[in-house]
Amino acid sequence: MKHTIAITIAALGLCASQPAPAQTREVTLIGPGGVRNAVEALIPAFEKKTGIKVKATFGSGLGTKAQVAKGDPFDVPIVQPPYPEVLASGNVIESSAKTLASVQVGVAVKKGSKKPDISTPDALKKTLLAAKSVAYPDAAGGAAAGVSFVETLKKLGIADQLGSRLIKAAGGAKAMEMTANGEVEIGITFLSEMENPGLDVVGPLPREVSTPTTLVGFLSSHAKDAAAAKLLLDYLSSPEAAKVYREQRMQPGR
Repeated sequence: MKHTIAITIAALGLCASQPAPAQTREVTLIGPGGVRNAVEALIPAFEKKTGIKVKATFGSGLGTKAQVAKGDPFDVPIVQPPYPEVLASGNVIESSAKTLASVQVGVAVKKGSKKPDISTPDALKKTLLAAKSVAYPDAAGGAAAGVSFVETLKKLGIADQLGSRLIKAAGGAKAMEMTANGEVEIGITFLSEMENPGLDVVGPLPREVSTPTTLVGFLSSHAKDAAAAKLLLDYLSSPEAAKVYREQRMQPGR
């Protein structure tokens, strides 16, 4: 009996001397849909390099800003200018801002279709007026690409003429799905969202009528692991990330 007790005590002492398994560090990120493909492509390399897990959430451009301003708990928010409400909220560290990349709204057609001329504002106007249907992300849902395209239509002065031929989709991915399936003739969204294999990318809208959208990363004022959050933000603005942004039809911020 004494022998058994001694063995048990020794075993307990051995267990107590063993270090507890290290807890996996995790950092959370929120961003708009226009940066989703690039960030998801970058996460595996970051996790392998640092051992830090990344939990990413993506939504609409306006919705993301609203969540950050409200104080939803994310360590690294990515938002699109203008963002006075985000800065005024105190939920991000203003001095930590890093311009990650910018992306243009563009045109896609079903794979194998003839690519229309969108090289100038006049050419784009003629192309849109000649189209049987044009799908784009619904601006009412906060989609930044949709908001941008609505401004383009205003500059071209053709929204009323297009009328029912303008189809509002539930996000850029849905607009591209409709285009790839032949449900609509032309699809409009951010170039970075045109990954559907059933598409041919025509190119960006002319800058005279469509301003590129910038994506800016911040450190949250309430980050659970500020050091881990900084590592992620630094990585998202690194030369390695710049290569991925270019692959996703985006222009790196550095």
